[in-house]
Amino acid sequence: MYDKYLDATFVNIFFIIFIILILIPFGKSVEPSGGNSSITGSERASSAPPGSVSAQAGNVTQLDISGYTITQAWQGYYGNVTGTLVLADSSNSLLYDWSIASPSGEIYASTNSSVGWPYTQCFNYTATGTFADDTSNAGATSQFGMNLSQIHDEFNILESAPDSVDRTFNMIGESSHRDFYTSNLKFNAGQCQSTQLFDGAGNQSGLFQEILLYEPSTASVIFTSLIEQQADGFDGGLHDFEMLVLENGREGDTDITTYYLYVELE
Repeated sequence: MYDKYLDATFVNIFFIIFIILILIPFGKSVEPSGGNSSITGSERASSAPPGSVSAQAGNVTQLDISGYTITQAWQGYYGNVTGTLVLADSSNSLLYDWSIASPSGEIYASTNSSVGWPYTQCFNYTATGTFADDTSNAGATSQFGMNLSQIHDEFNILESAPDSVDRTFNMIGESSHRDFYTSNLKFNAGQCQSTQLFDGAGNQSGLFQEILLYEPSTASVIFTSLIEQQADGFDGGLHDFEMLVLENGREGDTDITTYYLYVELE
């Protein structure tokens, strides 16, 4: 059984995606759809064995010590994506479908099971946090939504913590992430706060880009991974995505956080 400390676990997920394209007389933009997932493995870092030093009465010895501690703020996901484009009616009766051998697009994770995708915007660390109507900023940057202090409070993270949100999603600017679309909204390269997860060489090489988005009508924080095509992953395997999501594991918190997964394929 999975326990609370999934925040430090990399979960290998295999997605089978079905994107529904519904044609109606006045047209409708394609929005992210729920993604079916199956967990094929879950693991966490093991504790390092203790080092040893010799002690002799009368000595005073300087020690330089290094070590690691597992994060209590983040859960990791990685895996592969397959998909189908379908032409169907509102009952999901298929008129036709097309297999996607090498899908591109995005994978989204949010703690909300319902998201107003047409209002999606970049998360803003310095937003006012008043939650006033911000839907007019769709495709731009949040002005009145959740800010850095509030997201830290929600997940019990100290702003001075080394694994704080702003020290993790610490990239912005053209080289930080590529262009992508959410629903019919275009986000330009480097527009939003983002990060790059590690490749097989342990580098942030531009692969596995993840963007921090926000949706004001449901006050949803949305973790957004751009799909790669069998790229060299952190563990030396070939993966289509790597993703981080927030999860509170501090101060003995043993509650599990539920994330809802959405996909949008191109």
